[in-house]
Amino acid sequence: MSMLGEFKKFALRGNLVDMAIGFTVGAAFTTVAKSAVDDLVMPVVGLFTGGADFSDLFFVLREGEKAGAPYATLRAAQEAGAVTLDYGLFGNAVLAFLLVALVMFAVIRMMNRLEEGLEARLGDAPPPDEPSQKLCRFCRSQIPYRAIRCPQCTSELAPDAANAG
Repeated sequence: MSMLGEFKKFALRGNLVDMAIGFTVGAAFTTVAKSAVDDLVMPVVGLFTGGADFSDLFFVLREGEKAGAPYATLRAAQEAGAVTLDYGLFGNAVLAFLLVALVMFAVIRMMNRLEEGLEARLGDAPPPDEPSQKLCRFCRSQIPYRAIRCPQCTSELAPDAANAG
């Protein structure tokens, strides 16, 4: 098989296409989560911290050639050509990451609870003694217990307990 044919076979595999769609949706979701943090959460954090902005916290490692220390702002230090350790920007990035992670956790938790509530209302909730996973007898991947088709190898499975791994 030619290299182009092998690449085509690789690129069009179901898992790779699913992963590409996941990355695209993830990028869009990240934009929404970052906006929620920047536009909704950070103003509240700013109120509690007195409007503190940590982006101008830095340590000068070497003074600039254009102007000497002290520098009032990080921008002034960078324009002077100083080498700085920007711990304030790093702190802001860590805080933003933690807040984005918290917002994403809250959204996913809310979606899971909504899904659980929908299952309960539709009467599709599994009994408490029923296992949640089983093994596909063909590819041995773990799949939901009530599944009748494996999402990995697409094999049809019997819906009975004899199919559980």
